[in-house]
Amino acid sequence: MTSGSEDGGVTGPGRGASPPARRFELQPLMAVAVFSVAGLAFTLFAGAVVGGDTRAFDTWLLRALREPNDLADPIGPPWFEEMVRDITALGSTFVLTSAVMVVGAYLWMRRSPQKALFLVVAVSLGALLNRLLKIGFARPRPDIVAHGMYVSTESFPSGHAANSTVVYLLLGMMLARVETSSHAKIFILAVSVLVTLLVGFSRVYLGVHWPADVLAGWLVGAVWALLCWYVLLHLQPGGPHR
Repeated sequence: MTSGSEDGGVTGPGRGASPPARRFELQPLMAVAVFSVAGLAFTLFAGAVVGGDTRAFDTWLLRALREPNDLADPIGPPWFEEMVRDITALGSTFVLTSAVMVVGAYLWMRRSPQKALFLVVAVSLGALLNRLLKIGFARPRPDIVAHGMYVSTESFPSGHAANSTVVYLLLGMMLARVETSSHAKIFILAVSVLVTLLVGFSRVYLGVHWPADVLAGWLVGAVWALLCWYVLLHLQPGGPHR
């Protein structure tokens, strides 16, 4: 006599999937729930922006970062303003593309062409998503302060904030995964987050984005990076436990 069912069920008093199997089945549902909530949050936030509900906060923060008697002059000494321009370059198309190409080439040489291709495709689709959102909302750039650098595209969501979040978070998570030290993992992820925060702040400080644009860019970038990471873990051989 056997304790298992005739159809190959789990032995023992409990029937159905084992706890690890249940967790594996729940993971897609949890992911869908998280991304649905994030999508709803972005929709509500975008509605507030379009409706002008964030205008007062946007205006206040932009003015707070300028000299009271000269809105063309950001607060702080000239060297600080120049440093902020260097920081904002970390979210530029050239720097982000270069970083992705270098890491992609490294992964290819390490005989991981699938990961290299996934990284390039994930970042490219993330940039395309943000570009489509910009075109769809077509929010003008701030007009109450002078721009600290040249800009030409629409304002919402911030491309620098969104794209830098996608790139640096993805690279940070990929690097942290191969580390065995928990302290090293925390350090890598903390640096990734810090860089994305600094890039977003620089866009507001230079007057080229409304604060709401940057907040939306961070949200779009973080959700896209986490979605890509979730997909990558479940596409690789052995799944997320490899």
